Amino acid sequence: MSRRRVVVTGLGVLAACGVGKEDYFAGLLSEPPRGLLLVAGFDPTPHFANAKEMRRHDRFAQFALACAAEALEDAGGLDPDPDRVGVWIGTGVGGLMSIETCMHQHFTRGPKRVSPFLIPMMMANAAAAAVSMRYGYQGPCEATSTACASATQSIGNAAELIRHGRCDVMLAGGSECSSSPTGIQGFANMTALSRVGVSRPFDRDRDGFMHAEGCGVLVLEDLHYARARGARVLAEIAGYASTADAYHITAPAPGGTGAIACMERAIDDAGMAPSDIVHINAHGTSTPLNDASEAEAIWKVFGSPGPLVTSTKGVTGHALGAAGAIEAVAVIMSMQRGVLPPTAGYATPDPEVAPIRIVAPDPCEWEPGPSLSNSFGFGGHNACLVINPPPAD
Repeated sequence: MSRRRVVVTGLGVLAACGVGKEDYFAGLLSEPPRGLLLVAGFDPTPHFANAKEMRRHDRFAQFALACAAEALEDAGGLDPDPDRVGVWIGTGVGGLMSIETCMHQHFTRGPKRVSPFLIPMMMANAAAAAVSMRYGYQGPCEATSTACASATQSIGNAAELIRHGRCDVMLAGGSECSSSPTGIQGFANMTALSRVGVSRPFDRDRDGFMHAEGCGVLVLEDLHYARARGARVLAEIAGYASTADAYHITAPAPGGTGAIACMERAIDDAGMAPSDIVHINAHGTSTPLNDASEAEAIWKVFGSPGPLVTSTKGVTGHALGAAGAIEAVAVIMSMQRGVLPPTAGYATPDPEVAPIRIVAPDPCEWEPGPSLSNSFGFGGHNACLVINPPPAD
Protein backbone atom coordinates (compact mmCIF):
# COMPACT_ATOMS: atom_id res chain seq x y z
CA MET A 1 0.00 0.00 0.00
CA SER A 2 1.37 3.41 -0.96
CA ARG A 3 1.89 5.85 1.88
CA ARG A 4 2.21 9.59 2.08
CA ARG A 5 5.53 11.30 2.83
CA VAL A 6 5.84 13.17 6.11
CA VAL A 7 7.83 16.37 6.44
CA VAL A 8 8.71 18.76 9.25
CA THR A 9 7.71 22.40 8.78
CA GLY A 10 8.01 23.89 12.27
CA LEU A 11 10.13 23.50 15.40
CA GLY A 12 9.62 24.58 19.01
CA VAL A 13 12.06 23.73 21.78
CA LEU A 14 13.23 24.66 25.24
CA ALA A 15 15.99 23.11 27.30
CA ALA A 16 18.46 24.02 29.99
CA CYS A 17 20.86 25.29 27.32
CA GLY A 18 18.36 27.61 25.65
CA VAL A 19 14.73 28.72 25.39
CA GLY A 20 13.59 28.85 21.76
CA LYS A 21 15.27 27.13 18.86
CA GLU A 22 17.94 29.75 18.14
CA ASP A 23 19.18 29.95 21.74
CA TYR A 24 18.88 26.17 22.04
CA PHE A 25 21.18 25.45 19.11
CA ALA A 26 23.66 28.09 20.22
CA GLY A 27 23.67 26.36 23.61
CA LEU A 28 24.47 23.01 21.99
CA LEU A 29 27.65 24.59 20.63
CA SER A 30 28.61 26.11 23.99
CA GLU A 31 29.83 24.92 27.36
CA PRO A 32 27.22 22.87 29.26
CA PRO A 33 25.28 24.58 32.05
CA ARG A 34 26.42 23.52 35.52
CA GLY A 35 24.31 21.89 38.21
CA LEU A 36 20.67 20.83 37.99
CA LEU A 37 19.58 21.36 34.39
CA LEU A 38 16.39 23.37 34.76
CA VAL A 39 14.89 25.58 32.05
CA ALA A 40 15.78 28.65 34.07
CA GLY A 41 14.86 31.26 31.46
CA PHE A 42 11.32 30.05 30.83
CA ASP A 43 8.49 32.54 31.46
CA PRO A 44 5.06 30.95 31.05
CA THR A 45 3.02 34.14 31.50
CA PRO A 46 2.85 35.17 27.79
CA HIS A 47 1.10 31.89 27.02
CA PHE A 48 -1.85 32.40 29.38
CA ALA A 49 -4.63 34.93 29.74
CA ASN A 50 -3.99 35.36 33.45
CA ALA A 51 -2.23 33.84 36.46
CA LYS A 52 -5.30 31.81 37.43
CA GLU A 53 -5.33 29.98 34.10
CA MET A 54 -1.58 29.43 34.29
CA ARG A 55 -1.79 27.81 37.74
CA ARG A 56 -4.17 25.18 36.38
CA HIS A 57 -1.41 23.70 34.21
CA ASP A 58 1.57 21.73 35.46
CA ARG A 59 4.94 23.02 34.30
CA PHE A 60 5.31 20.21 31.75
CA ALA A 61 2.04 21.30 30.09
CA GLN A 62 3.17 24.94 30.19
CA PHE A 63 6.31 23.86 28.37
CA ALA A 64 4.25 22.11 25.68
CA LEU A 65 2.05 25.15 25.07
CA ALA A 66 5.10 27.38 24.68
CA CYS A 67 6.82 24.99 22.26
CA ALA A 68 3.65 24.43 20.25
CA ALA A 69 3.30 28.19 19.83
CA GLU A 70 6.89 28.50 18.59
CA ALA A 71 6.53 25.51 16.25
CA LEU A 72 3.31 26.83 14.71
CA GLU A 73 4.82 30.28 14.22
CA ASP A 74 7.85 28.62 12.61
CA ALA A 75 5.55 26.64 10.29
CA GLY A 76 3.79 29.83 9.18
CA GLY A 77 0.45 30.22 7.45
CA LEU A 78 -1.12 27.05 8.82
CA ASP A 79 -4.93 27.11 8.65
CA PRO A 80 -6.03 23.48 8.39
CA ASP A 81 -9.33 21.66 8.77
CA PRO A 82 -9.47 21.04 12.56
CA ASP A 83 -10.56 17.43 12.03
CA ARG A 84 -7.42 16.78 9.96
CA VAL A 85 -4.99 18.00 12.63
CA GLY A 86 -3.91 15.94 15.63
CA VAL A 87 -1.64 16.29 18.66
CA TRP A 88 0.66 13.60 20.03
CA ILE A 89 2.86 14.78 22.89
CA GLY A 90 4.51 12.24 25.15
CA THR A 91 5.96 12.39 28.64
CA GLY A 92 7.78 10.05 30.94
CA VAL A 93 6.19 11.00 34.25
CA GLY A 94 3.66 13.78 33.56
CA GLY A 95 2.77 16.22 36.32
CA LEU A 96 5.12 15.01 39.02
CA MET A 97 5.66 18.53 40.35
CA SER A 98 1.92 18.95 40.89
CA ILE A 99 1.66 15.57 42.62
CA GLU A 100 4.46 16.36 45.03
CA THR A 101 3.18 19.87 45.77
CA CYS A 102 -0.34 18.63 46.52
CA MET A 103 0.90 15.76 48.65
CA HIS A 104 2.87 18.23 50.73
CA GLN A 105 -0.23 20.42 51.10
CA HIS A 106 -2.30 17.38 52.06
CA PHE A 107 -0.03 16.23 54.85
CA THR A 108 0.95 19.65 56.22
CA ARG A 109 -2.23 21.74 55.80
CA GLY A 110 -4.97 19.14 55.45
CA PRO A 111 -6.89 17.32 52.68
CA LYS A 112 -8.99 20.35 51.77
CA ARG A 113 -5.83 22.12 50.59
CA VAL A 114 -5.35 19.65 47.72
CA SER A 115 -6.03 21.44 44.46
CA PRO A 116 -9.24 20.39 42.68
CA PHE A 117 -7.13 20.58 39.50
CA LEU A 118 -4.58 18.01 40.70
CA ILE A 119 -5.87 15.16 38.53
CA PRO A 120 -5.98 17.11 35.24
CA MET A 121 -2.59 18.63 36.07
CA MET A 122 -0.86 15.33 36.83
CA MET A 123 -2.28 13.16 34.05
CA ALA A 124 0.17 12.19 31.31
CA ASN A 125 -2.13 13.43 28.54
CA ALA A 126 -2.42 16.94 30.03
CA ALA A 127 0.12 18.50 27.66
CA ALA A 128 -1.43 17.03 24.52
CA ALA A 129 -4.92 17.97 25.70
CA ALA A 130 -3.86 21.55 26.49
CA VAL A 131 -2.39 22.05 23.01
CA SER A 132 -5.42 20.48 21.32
CA MET A 133 -7.82 22.74 23.22
CA ARG A 134 -5.71 25.87 22.75
CA TYR A 135 -5.87 25.58 18.95
CA GLY A 136 -9.13 23.71 18.48
CA TYR A 137 -7.53 20.71 16.80
CA GLN A 138 -10.09 17.91 16.72
CA GLY A 139 -8.12 15.04 15.19
CA PRO A 140 -6.48 12.32 17.31
CA CYS A 141 -5.07 13.69 20.58
CA GLU A 142 -2.82 11.21 22.32
CA ALA A 143 0.12 10.84 24.69
CA THR A 144 2.73 8.12 24.71
CA SER A 145 4.39 7.38 28.05
CA THR A 146 7.28 4.98 27.53
CA ALA A 147 9.93 6.52 29.77
CA CYS A 148 12.84 7.96 27.78
CA ALA A 149 11.43 6.71 24.46
CA SER A 150 8.20 8.70 24.86
CA ALA A 151 8.93 11.64 22.57
CA THR A 152 10.49 9.63 19.76
CA GLN A 153 7.59 7.19 19.78
CA SER A 154 5.15 10.12 19.83
CA ILE A 155 6.77 11.63 16.73
CA GLY A 156 6.84 8.26 15.00
CA ASN A 157 3.23 7.46 15.87
CA ALA A 158 2.12 10.91 14.72
CA ALA A 159 3.95 10.44 11.43
CA GLU A 160 2.06 7.18 10.92
CA LEU A 161 -1.27 9.01 11.15
CA ILE A 162 -0.17 11.26 8.29
CA ARG A 163 1.40 8.46 6.29
CA HIS A 164 -1.83 6.49 6.25
CA GLY A 165 -4.14 9.40 5.51
CA ARG A 166 -5.92 10.10 8.81
CA CYS A 167 -4.36 13.52 9.29
CA ASP A 168 -2.71 16.18 7.18
CA VAL A 169 -0.93 17.85 10.09
CA MET A 170 0.29 16.66 13.50
CA LEU A 171 1.91 18.49 16.40
CA ALA A 172 4.21 15.93 17.95
CA GLY A 173 6.94 15.71 20.55
CA GLY A 174 7.48 15.36 24.27
CA SER A 175 7.57 17.41 27.45
CA GLU A 176 9.10 16.72 30.84
CA CYS A 177 9.41 18.45 34.18
CA SER A 178 10.19 15.83 36.80
CA SER A 179 12.64 17.94 38.78
CA SER A 180 10.80 17.66 42.08
CA PRO A 181 12.92 16.86 45.15
CA THR A 182 11.46 13.35 45.42
CA GLY A 183 11.80 12.65 41.69
CA ILE A 184 15.45 13.68 41.65
CA GLN A 185 16.18 11.69 44.81
CA GLY A 186 14.59 8.62 43.26
CA PHE A 187 17.03 8.76 40.36
CA ALA A 188 19.91 9.46 42.75
CA ASN A 189 19.05 6.49 44.95
CA MET A 190 19.02 4.15 41.96
CA THR A 191 22.53 5.49 41.12
CA ALA A 192 21.45 6.78 37.70
CA LEU A 193 22.68 10.35 38.32
CA SER A 194 26.24 11.58 37.98
CA ARG A 195 27.95 11.90 41.35
CA VAL A 196 30.21 14.67 40.07
CA GLY A 197 27.49 16.66 38.33
CA VAL A 198 28.61 16.21 34.72
CA SER A 199 27.18 14.20 31.82
CA ARG A 200 30.00 12.49 29.92
CA PRO A 201 28.42 10.32 27.22
CA PHE A 202 30.60 7.39 26.09
CA ASP A 203 33.56 8.68 28.13
CA ARG A 204 35.64 6.25 30.18
CA ASP A 205 34.81 8.14 33.38
CA ARG A 206 31.06 8.53 32.84
CA ASP A 207 29.11 7.89 36.03
CA GLY A 208 25.49 8.75 35.25
CA PHE A 209 23.37 11.46 33.68
CA MET A 210 22.35 14.94 34.74
CA HIS A 211 18.62 15.17 35.39
CA ALA A 212 17.02 17.79 33.13
CA GLU A 213 13.81 19.51 32.10
CA GLY A 214 12.88 20.08 28.48
CA CYS A 215 10.31 20.07 25.71
CA GLY A 216 10.24 19.81 21.95
CA VAL A 217 7.31 20.05 19.51
CA LEU A 218 7.49 19.46 15.77
CA VAL A 219 4.90 20.38 13.15
CA LEU A 220 4.57 17.38 10.84
CA GLU A 221 2.71 17.61 7.53
CA ASP A 222 1.91 15.53 4.48
CA LEU A 223 4.44 16.60 1.85
CA HIS A 224 1.82 17.46 -0.76
CA TYR A 225 -0.23 19.41 1.77
CA ALA A 226 2.85 21.38 2.85
CA ARG A 227 3.84 22.19 -0.71
CA ALA A 228 0.31 23.20 -1.65
CA ARG A 229 0.30 25.87 1.04
CA GLY A 230 3.83 27.01 0.18
CA ALA A 231 5.40 25.83 3.44
CA ARG A 232 9.12 25.85 4.08
CA VAL A 233 10.12 22.20 4.50
CA LEU A 234 12.85 21.63 7.09
CA ALA A 235 13.29 17.85 6.96
CA GLU A 236 11.54 14.57 6.22
CA ILE A 237 10.59 11.81 8.68
CA ALA A 238 11.66 8.96 6.42
CA GLY A 239 11.52 5.98 8.77
CA TYR A 240 10.42 4.90 12.23
CA ALA A 241 10.50 1.78 14.37
CA SER A 242 9.92 0.70 17.94
CA THR A 243 10.88 -2.54 19.67
CA ALA A 244 11.05 -3.93 23.19
CA ASP A 245 14.01 -5.59 24.90
CA ALA A 246 11.67 -7.74 27.02
CA TYR A 247 14.61 -8.13 29.37
CA HIS A 248 14.90 -5.83 32.42
CA ILE A 249 13.17 -2.79 33.91
CA THR A 250 16.29 -0.56 33.70
CA ALA A 251 19.21 -2.47 32.12
CA PRO A 252 19.50 -2.80 28.32
CA ALA A 253 19.41 -6.24 26.73
CA PRO A 254 22.83 -7.92 26.48
CA GLY A 255 24.61 -7.14 23.26
CA GLY A 256 22.19 -4.32 22.46
CA THR A 257 19.84 -6.73 20.70
CA GLY A 258 16.72 -4.58 21.11
CA ALA A 259 18.52 -1.45 19.91
CA ILE A 260 19.95 -3.34 16.93
CA ALA A 261 16.51 -4.56 15.88
CA CYS A 262 15.05 -1.07 16.26
CA MET A 263 17.74 0.69 14.22
CA GLU A 264 17.57 -1.93 11.49
CA ARG A 265 13.78 -1.76 11.29
CA ALA A 266 13.76 2.05 11.13
CA ILE A 267 16.34 2.04 8.34
CA ASP A 268 14.37 -0.60 6.47
CA ASP A 269 11.17 1.40 6.97
CA ALA A 270 12.92 4.33 5.27
CA GLY A 271 13.81 2.09 2.33
CA MET A 272 17.51 2.46 3.05
CA ALA A 273 20.55 0.41 3.99
CA PRO A 274 22.79 1.05 7.01
CA SER A 275 25.45 2.45 4.68
CA ASP A 276 23.07 5.32 3.79
CA ILE A 277 23.08 6.71 7.36
CA VAL A 278 25.70 9.42 7.84
CA HIS A 279 24.89 10.63 11.37
CA ILE A 280 23.42 9.25 14.59
CA ASN A 281 22.12 11.35 17.45
CA ALA A 282 22.67 8.69 20.07
CA HIS A 283 20.59 8.12 23.17
CA GLY A 284 23.95 8.44 24.94
CA THR A 285 22.80 8.95 28.52
CA SER A 286 26.25 8.84 30.17
CA THR A 287 25.41 5.77 32.23
CA PRO A 288 27.92 2.89 32.08
CA LEU A 289 25.50 0.22 30.83
CA ASN A 290 23.51 2.30 28.33
CA ASP A 291 26.46 3.81 26.52
CA ALA A 292 28.34 0.52 26.24
CA SER A 293 25.24 -1.29 24.97
CA GLU A 294 24.32 1.43 22.46
CA ALA A 295 27.88 1.69 21.13
CA GLU A 296 27.99 -2.08 20.66
CA ALA A 297 24.67 -1.97 18.83
CA ILE A 298 25.84 0.85 16.54
CA TRP A 299 29.07 -0.99 15.77
CA LYS A 300 27.22 -4.21 14.96
CA VAL A 301 24.75 -2.48 12.64
CA PHE A 302 27.11 -0.08 10.86
CA GLY A 303 30.58 -1.55 11.20
CA SER A 304 33.71 0.56 10.89
CA PRO A 305 34.12 3.48 10.43
CA GLY A 306 30.33 3.97 10.62
CA PRO A 307 28.34 7.22 10.86
CA LEU A 308 29.30 10.27 12.85
CA VAL A 309 27.85 9.93 16.37
CA THR A 310 26.96 12.64 18.84
CA SER A 311 25.08 12.77 22.13
CA THR A 312 23.60 16.17 22.85
CA LYS A 313 22.86 15.03 26.42
CA GLY A 314 26.38 16.19 27.28
CA VAL A 315 24.86 19.70 27.16
CA THR A 316 21.13 19.21 27.68
CA GLY A 317 21.32 16.51 30.33
CA HIS A 318 18.66 13.82 30.18
CA ALA A 319 15.17 15.23 29.75
CA LEU A 320 13.61 11.75 29.97
CA GLY A 321 10.29 11.71 28.09
CA ALA A 322 11.20 14.91 26.21
CA ALA A 323 14.69 13.80 25.20
CA GLY A 324 13.78 12.36 21.82
CA ALA A 325 11.96 15.53 20.76
CA ILE A 326 14.72 17.97 21.67
CA GLU A 327 17.19 15.63 19.98
CA ALA A 328 15.09 15.47 16.79
CA VAL A 329 15.17 19.27 16.79
CA ALA A 330 18.96 19.12 17.17
CA VAL A 331 19.25 16.80 14.16
CA ILE A 332 17.09 19.03 11.96
CA MET A 333 18.84 22.24 13.01
CA SER A 334 22.21 20.55 12.41
CA MET A 335 21.04 19.90 8.86
CA GLN A 336 19.96 23.52 8.43
CA ARG A 337 23.31 24.86 9.63
CA GLY A 338 25.67 22.21 8.25
CA VAL A 339 27.30 21.67 11.62
CA LEU A 340 27.03 18.87 14.20
CA PRO A 341 27.26 19.82 17.88
CA PRO A 342 30.01 17.99 19.78
CA THR A 343 29.47 15.40 22.48
CA ALA A 344 30.23 17.60 25.47
CA GLY A 345 31.98 15.81 28.31
CA TYR A 346 33.61 13.21 26.08
CA ALA A 347 37.38 13.36 26.59
CA THR A 348 38.78 9.89 27.26
CA PRO A 349 37.87 6.89 25.10
CA ASP A 350 36.66 3.86 27.03
CA PRO A 351 38.53 0.71 25.95
CA GLU A 352 35.44 -1.31 26.93
CA VAL A 353 33.20 0.63 24.52
CA ALA A 354 32.95 -0.30 20.84
CA PRO A 355 34.93 2.06 18.54
CA ILE A 356 32.26 4.40 17.14
CA ARG A 357 32.96 7.81 15.53
CA ILE A 358 32.11 10.23 18.31
CA VAL A 359 32.06 13.94 17.43
CA ALA A 360 34.24 15.63 20.07
CA PRO A 361 35.60 17.92 21.39
CA ASP A 362 34.62 20.46 18.71
CA PRO A 363 31.64 20.95 16.41
CA CYS A 364 31.95 19.18 13.08
CA GLU A 365 31.00 20.52 9.66
CA TRP A 366 29.16 17.93 7.61
CA GLU A 367 27.21 17.33 4.43
CA PRO A 368 23.69 16.75 5.79
CA GLY A 369 22.28 13.36 4.97
CA PRO A 370 20.08 10.60 6.37
CA SER A 371 20.35 10.61 10.15
CA LEU A 372 19.18 8.33 12.92
CA SER A 373 17.80 9.61 16.23
CA ASN A 374 17.83 6.96 18.98
CA SER A 375 15.83 6.79 22.20
CA PHE A 376 15.92 3.86 24.63
CA GLY A 377 13.81 3.90 27.79
CA PHE A 378 13.45 2.13 31.12
CA GLY A 379 11.21 -0.87 30.66
CA GLY A 380 13.11 -1.90 27.53
CA HIS A 381 11.40 0.56 25.16
CA ASN A 382 13.37 1.33 21.99
CA ALA A 383 12.49 3.94 19.37
CA CYS A 384 14.38 5.20 16.31
CA LEU A 385 13.62 7.84 13.69
CA VAL A 386 15.30 8.23 10.33
CA ILE A 387 15.37 11.94 9.50
CA ASN A 388 16.34 13.16 6.03
CA PRO A 389 17.16 16.63 4.74
CA PRO A 390 14.29 18.35 2.87
CA PRO A 391 13.29 16.34 -0.22
CA ALA A 392 14.28 17.77 -3.57
CA ASP A 393 11.64 15.88 -5.53
